[in-house]
Amino acid sequence: MSVIDLRSDTVTQPTPGMRAAMACAELGDDVYGEDPTVNRLEQVLAERLGFAAGLFVPSGTMSNLLGLMAHCERGDEYLVGQQAHTYKYEGGGAAVLGSIQPQPIEMAADGSLDLARVEAAIKPDDMHFARSRLLALENTMQGKVLPLDYLAAARALTRRRGLALHLDGARLFNAAVKLGVPARDITQHFDSVSVCLSKGLGAPIGSVLCGSVALIGKARRQRKMLGGGMRQAGILAAAGLYALEQQVERLAEDHANAENLAVGLRELGYAVESVQTNMVYVQLGQQAPALKLFLAEQGIKVTAAERLRLVTHLDVSSAATRQVLKAFAAFARR
Repeated sequence: MSVIDLRSDTVTQPTPGMRAAMACAELGDDVYGEDPTVNRLEQVLAERLGFAAGLFVPSGTMSNLLGLMAHCERGDEYLVGQQAHTYKYEGGGAAVLGSIQPQPIEMAADGSLDLARVEAAIKPDDMHFARSRLLALENTMQGKVLPLDYLAAARALTRRRGLALHLDGARLFNAAVKLGVPARDITQHFDSVSVCLSKGLGAPIGSVLCGSVALIGKARRQRKMLGGGMRQAGILAAAGLYALEQQVERLAEDHANAENLAVGLRELGYAVESVQTNMVYVQLGQQAPALKLFLAEQGIKVTAAERLRLVTHLDVSSAATRQVLKAFAAFARR
C-alpha cells in the first residue's frame, strides 16, 4: 500500500533531479568557509531576498535561534506570537540558550499580531524590565499569509520604537507564491529572515539565515558554539539550490490541492477553515483519535488533534487528495 503522508511538508523525499545535483556537488570544508556550493547557496538566497549575507545551518530551529541571539543579548526581550514556532515549538531555545526573554502576544485568526497590542507590550527603559529589542513575525502562520501592508506597518512600528524585526520565513515562498510577488517584496521589511529549505521546497535538510554582514558574522560564530558548523556540507546545499531553482513555482500545485481537499471535506460535512496555502485545518472534536486509526488503515498518515492539520506537498498528488476524500467519506458513513 502506498502511503499518503499529510502530517507535514517536512516529510518530502528528494526528487531524482535533486539527488543528481547532490551527487555532483563541488565540495570543501564549510567551517573554513571553503565549500563553494554552500557559499553559492548563501549568496544566491541572500541576493534574492535583498540581504547582504546568508548562513547555511542544519535546521529552521537553529536558524531562528541564531537570528534571535544575533539581535539580542542576555537580559533582552523579543516580542512574539503566542502560537509562533519560535516561541511554542522550538524547545524554549531563546530563553535556555540565549537568555532572551520572550514576551508572547495573542495571535489573531489571520496569523497577525495586533500592532497596538505589540506596542503596548514594549517595555520602558527601566532597570526593572528586560530590554525590548526585537519583534519576531512568522509568514506563513498556520498556513495564513501576512498582507504586505501589514508588514509595512510592522516595519514602521519597529523603526519608530527602535526594535529590530525578524521573520520566521519557514514557508516564505508559499507566502510569495500565494501573493503572486517576488519573495523580496516580503523580506524587504525585515532585518533578518530565516528560510527553511526542507519544507515545501523539498530539500532533505537545511535552512538559511539572511541579514546584514555584521549580523551574519555574529550568527556564524554562534553557529559554531551551538554545534552547527558542518564540513563538506555542499552535498546538502546543492539540494537547497536545486529547490530554489526548480521547486518554487510548483508550490502553487500544493495550494490548489489543499483548496480542493478543503472543498471536498466541506461537501462531506466537515468544518474546515479557509485555506490560503498548503494547510487545511479541520475541526474534528472527539473524533480525532478514531479518525487517525481509520485513515492509517487506508495508508493515510495524519496527526491526531481536535483541530486537525492536513498539509499538502510535492509528494501529495491531486489523485492522492481524491483518495483522501474517499477515506474521509468512508469514515463519515461509519
